[in-house]
This record gives sequence, structure tokens and C-alpha cells, in this order.
Amino acid sequence: MGIIRKPKLTEIVAMKKLLDEASDEGKVLSRRLAEMFENARDFHVYVDAQGVGGLTALHIDLIDLAEVRSLVVRKDLRGSGIGRQLVEAAMDEAMHLDIERVYAFTRIPQFFLRLGFTQVERSELPYKAFKDCLQCPLFPDCDETALIRDITPKPQIS
Repeated sequence: MGIIRKPKLTEIVAMKKLLDEASDEGKVLSRRLAEMFENARDFHVYVDAQGVGGLTALHIDLIDLAEVRSLVVRKDLRGSGIGRQLVEAAMDEAMHLDIERVYAFTRIPQFFLRLGFTQVERSELPYKAFKDCLQCPLFPDCDETALIRDITPKPQIS
């Protein structure tokens, strides 16, 4: 049994290895190691006795918009609900930060649809296109589906 938490910097290399394996399978886009260190606070990890078993990042774009990205679960743990838990940890963080909408670009839209995301046209996320897509090796022939989820804020306690 493992836990979901923010990563330690000493885990970034293992996270990168897991991400690279998924990238080689065509499941996610690769990230540079330096980028992962720079954005370490964006990530949540699932850690068990074998080490890093999953990860995802909540990358803030604007005051009201963030992206869930780099969602990866180790092969032996896939289908066990860890991916869902990682996304929900990112969504909880977004809610805590008062972010109104979270989106994802994915090759596995069914997963995100089950988590309450709705498919949208990529043109509805123009900030993403200018920020990341222009640097992507798949641009302009992106094969990912754009999805978004509105966040209901938690009631404020006075």
C-alpha cells in the first residue's frame, strides 16, 4: 500500500524514468529533467515500497486555469485506481488555489471523461496552443483530445 503526496527532489530522476517509459509507449509527451526539477512543486506522486509508482502534475496557466499533465502509473499498478487518485489530488490542489477550470490533453480521453471532464475543441484553449503546442514535436498534427472540468469551490468557513 502506498501514499500520494508531493515528491521529494531525490525522486525526480525516478519520476523522469517512469515518464520516459510511458513516453516510449506513446502514452504521454516526454519532459526534460531540468523542466521536472523546475516544476517539482507541480507534481503529486504515488509512492510504495518499490518507489515511485505514479505521478501527475497540476501546471498553472492563468488565474483561473490549470492543466493536469504527465499522468503516468507504473505498469504493475495500472487499473488499480491510482491514476484517479492522482488526478483527484491535483483537482483538490486546484480547488485549494481557487482555480476555476482544469484541462487535460490526452490520448486516453475515456479516463478523463469518467472523472467528470468534458471534451472540448482545442481552439477553446488558445493559451495552451501558444504556450506549449508550438514547441511540441507533434505540432501541428496533434493526436491528443482536449478535455476540461469546472471546479466547484468548497464553501468558505467564516
